[in-house]
Amino acid sequence: MTNGEIILKMFQAFAKGDDKSFREAANDCIGEEKRKNHHVLARELERILMRANGSAGFASKLIEPWRLTNQSPQDKNRSADLVEVREADQDLEELILLPGIYAELERICNENKRGEILRSHGIRPANKLLFYGPPGCGKTVTAEAIAKKLYLPLVLVRFDAVVSSYLGDTAANLRQVFEFARHQPMVLFFDEFDAIGKRRDDGSEHGELKRVVNSFLQMLDSFVGESLIIAATNHEGMLDPALWRRFDDIVAFARPDSVAIEKILHRNLRQRKLAPDINLQSAAKLLSKCQNSAHADAERVARDAIKATILQNDTVVSKANFEAALTRTLTRLSAVQNLV
Repeated sequence: MTNGEIILKMFQAFAKGDDKSFREAANDCIGEEKRKNHHVLARELERILMRANGSAGFASKLIEPWRLTNQSPQDKNRSADLVEVREADQDLEELILLPGIYAELERICNENKRGEILRSHGIRPANKLLFYGPPGCGKTVTAEAIAKKLYLPLVLVRFDAVVSSYLGDTAANLRQVFEFARHQPMVLFFDEFDAIGKRRDDGSEHGELKRVVNSFLQMLDSFVGESLIIAATNHEGMLDPALWRRFDDIVAFARPDSVAIEKILHRNLRQRKLAPDINLQSAAKLLSKCQNSAHADAERVARDAIKATILQNDTVVSKANFEAALTRTLTRLSAVQNLV
């Protein structure tokens, strides 16, 4: 059936109020877009049908084809999976990030959603990103949110499996990972990227790691596909300078200020009633004074306070439970700071 015939069938079904025939034609349309490798458009159409249908079984049937297209790559010597596939469930709009970062991420997502238009003009969307900044400041969760925004699976590269003791196997494993990303759209996420991206002029590193960096540079340069590649590091000073030039966009993540911390506390406590004498603004200021505080620490305070409330069979987060959770996190941050 041609695309024109499919559209005609959809309009006829709509005019008759024939929901079954309309959905059949819609699925034919989605299938046709997949055959044309218009994966982003196909997923958006699937998403619309899922929301309208409200059926979990129907949604699963639609998602399954792109989730299971290819088998995950494996290390040939250990038969270990080189990647871990996750279905993202974090919303970009829910993240507490600096306004400038939001604007960057929205632009990147829009370019990739409309990548077919850009490619038709000989321009490719920004699909190679580098995230850097302190630990616990939202790099991983942002990668997950981007995946959800683009209706793509989040694929985490497992460095414990990729890095091999066999000469040349690490580069071969990386080649498998890139090939996997080339054949089907995904967000390919290299967390703790400094594990394979260290400076080649570091005298303490052996020749094999330098060869891995060279191989990665070549693979990144030659990569062609609809996947979005994101690398993240907490130690940007350790990265080889040549890697910075290979990424289309570089996003810096910073520690949250007191305003951001207060928002994080509000967001994570919003499903629980709080005792009126809890002062989130004051707690946020205390956390922000710790030099090594991060988004994850504010989330930990909220989570610990909620756990204590649940275990006490209470419905209201008390000031005592909240302050106990806050004190534990402040003590932990102080101990970590003393070790640095």
